[in-house]
Amino acid sequence: MHDSLDTPQGRRLAYHRIAGRGPWVVFCGGLKSDMEGSKALHLEAWARRTGRAFLRFDYSGHGQSSGAFTDGCIGDWHEDTLAAVDALTEGKVVPVGSSMGGWQALLLARARPERIAGMVTIAAAPDFTEDGYWAGFSAAQKAQLESVGHVELPSDYMEPYVITRRMIEDGRERLVLRTALHLPFPVRFLQGTADTAVSVETAVRLLEHAEGPDMRLTLVKDADHRFSDETCLGVIEAALADVLERAKA
Repeated sequence: MHDSLDTPQGRRLAYHRIAGRGPWVVFCGGLKSDMEGSKALHLEAWARRTGRAFLRFDYSGHGQSSGAFTDGCIGDWHEDTLAAVDALTEGKVVPVGSSMGGWQALLLARARPERIAGMVTIAAAPDFTEDGYWAGFSAAQKAQLESVGHVELPSDYMEPYVITRRMIEDGRERLVLRTALHLPFPVRFLQGTADTAVSVETAVRLLEHAEGPDMRLTLVKDADHRFSDETCLGVIEAALADVLERAKA
């Protein structure tokens, strides 16, 4: 069973939260992923063990929340993240963002800078609508996006993604790698070298672009985009513990 939150935009988000000591750890999942994924559940179990406040939720059009995936865009899911953090957590938060959730964590830090105590990202995919999808589209696909309003892309991990014109156009309003990105708190970026969805180059670009006093990128050799085998889950846990320890100091 899950609880649900009605957002200011009229969407209904499914969530699980456990009270504990702060800062709140908030798991931000990936595109077409949900809060029942192995990373989210592993971190919730860790939070229970360590007495930490923890929140996981489904964006609209994902998991058990309202709406259709193809109706959504980065900006909608940003609104969902803000609604969940504003309504369901208090005080400082440490977002843990996986893939698209890494972009969401960065947008959250830009929108609520005073709330962020630290951050962990896993195969973060900032600006992927522009640098991944749009940059990779052929002239024919760009024309199709204009005329039909969407294109379908095969995925290594699930059925094809339907990419809508709204997703591309909204994504352009949410880019974080084109302007100053201040992260004045402990940040740990995690990335697998065998990831076919997000490149090591993207991880390095994010590290070089962001500004902050305590920022590290950890590369795990041969880890893929799922980043959820026992080794990777241990790496995530260690990074989060490190951030929480430094946030306290």
